[in-house]
Amino acid sequence: MAHDPSRAPVHWLFGDQLGPHFLPPDGGIVMIESRAVLRRRRFHRAKAHLVLSAMRHRAAELGDRVRYVQAETYREGLERAAGDAPVTVHHPTSHAALRFVRGLRQVEVLPPRGFLVQPETFRQWAESGGGRLRMEGFYRRVRQDHDLLMDGDHPAGGRWNLDKDNREPPPKGEAALPVPAPYRPREDEIDQRVRSDLDRWERSGEIAFVGRDGPRLFPATRAEALRALRAFVERRLPTFGRWEDAILAGDWAMSHSLLSASLNLGLLDPAECVEAAEDAFRAGEAPLNSVEGYIRQVAGWREYMWNLYWHFGPGYRESNALGHRAPLPEWFASLDADAVRARCLSTTLAQVRDRGWVHHIPRLMILGNHALQRGWDPAAVTDWFHRCFVDGYDWVMLTNVIGMSQYADGGRITTKPYASGGAYINTMSDLCGPCAYRPDERTGERACPFTAGYWEFVHRHRERLAHNYRTARAVKQLDRLRDLDDVLSEARNRDPDAAP
Repeated sequence: MAHDPSRAPVHWLFGDQLGPHFLPPDGGIVMIESRAVLRRRRFHRAKAHLVLSAMRHRAAELGDRVRYVQAETYREGLERAAGDAPVTVHHPTSHAALRFVRGLRQVEVLPPRGFLVQPETFRQWAESGGGRLRMEGFYRRVRQDHDLLMDGDHPAGGRWNLDKDNREPPPKGEAALPVPAPYRPREDEIDQRVRSDLDRWERSGEIAFVGRDGPRLFPATRAEALRALRAFVERRLPTFGRWEDAILAGDWAMSHSLLSASLNLGLLDPAECVEAAEDAFRAGEAPLNSVEGYIRQVAGWREYMWNLYWHFGPGYRESNALGHRAPLPEWFASLDADAVRARCLSTTLAQVRDRGWVHHIPRLMILGNHALQRGWDPAAVTDWFHRCFVDGYDWVMLTNVIGMSQYADGGRITTKPYASGGAYINTMSDLCGPCAYRPDERTGERACPFTAGYWEFVHRHRERLAHNYRTARAVKQLDRLRDLDDVLSEARNRDPDAAP
């Protein structure tokens, strides 16, 4: 598709590049709503709603400057919107999208935006460590390079990582944390038109979704995202740290920021999020453990996942070091929480079904832990997280699921598999009390599926785990189980999750 240099260039905004930091100072803008993207996966309906609402809101804000095209594919939309004019676009967030735009002769790919660390900087850091990739070292480098929570050359408070201060179980006897509710946006006519379109496509059988699309919970505009950031820093950040890993059945948000979707849509820049948190600490309005924990999530882990995605390359998605091949059961794939008897799994699935979001501990230690124990195909698990979470994109889910949750890369970014029995869930939540299963029982009718599943997982991967200093003790404990044969039968021969 040759272009005419005499035509004015236009800038293409992808649907996750919606903030002002992606916008050129002048010139025309192109936005493309591709129907094929929604057909490619069975997305959560709340996610489809949020993305389309955010794109259409941004187009409305840009007014006559933008040409907004609804098309079957990006290629068709770009042809209609730009013709043969030269096009610029900031580095997309997936390998597939980058291959596509680089294959278009009229398109110039600009450096990525929306992250603190550029891939070249990360590559230099990775090579300087002799191939050893660990988040803690990277996180310290980011803190130093960006002068985040630093007192001169030293970390504020004298410690880089206050994670040990952020592992309190939830307060006993409380249905919810004693904190203000999170910011809640208000829907408008654009939201109603999006919902009408989704209804029409679903009725016609053109596109299928999972999950429920209730009133929108997450920002769809820059103004909403800024209000959500301010509300979090002022009202919820002070209590974020201590209960960062805790779970309450009746409190889906806890003290979390709920800003991941806004960041991943490009409505917020990570620099403004971490700077706002640090400002609260410096003003004495939030404790260090909460601020450090939040900055570690945004400037540490999020940046680490983004850069590992590009560092490892497209072949990383094929990683399957544990040889897990089992398909996802239909009840899990379709978010059928009512088909599940284990309360922790049922509650978490219901929250995903109703909102398209749970925080990192239910993701890792309930959903991911269960998939890992059952030996589900890590690529299928990755795809499920991508399509079922409002903040799910290829770059963030691939490394989080393949590398951390499913240990499918064999330990390239983590030191051990994140598998655990029911005891961890019982300690960090209120989910086990009313459950039909008991976290301390591994056989019998009340055997906890996570406890039995954990020991079967350790047995199945005994040789690998015995040679890992962080899991060798579990193998020794396994050898002391007098009822091991019964435990293995419990885990293998029936599905203790499905309701009778």
